[in-house]
Amino acid sequence: MSDLLERLRGRGWRMTSQRRVVAEVLAGDHVHLTADEVHALAAQRLPEISRATVYNALGELVLLGEVIEVSTDGRAKRYDPNAHHPHQHLVCSHCGTIRDVHPTGSPLADLPAEERFGFTVTQIEVTYRGLCPSCA
Repeated sequence: MSDLLERLRGRGWRMTSQRRVVAEVLAGDHVHLTADEVHALAAQRLPEISRATVYNALGELVLLGEVIEVSTDGRAKRYDPNAHHPHQHLVCSHCGTIRDVHPTGSPLADLPAEERFGFTVTQIEVTYRGLCPSCA
């Protein structure tokens, strides 16, 4: 069983067949699917699943904090189930492929106190960009 499915069961999320298949499609490492991609893969497993059901399930997962919405350069939103493991993203500037990366060190340490302008930093998002091996 995937980490996401285990977390959802632990939270008591009502596991309908449609919700289960959405969670199953999102399982795995480096998963950053669009809603349409989630729907297409879910429909292979459960042909009667509707696009609206997929969008609703994704919205609920985001609200629960179990999936992260990732937006890069005006492209379609992607959904990342790696919500409970701190990471950053490496994005191909050409094709949009996204990989999870785990840089060492603290990005907050790179922001001098005088550049924080009195803010209490609660979240840091760093996106690395480049060309993937297929596009290079």
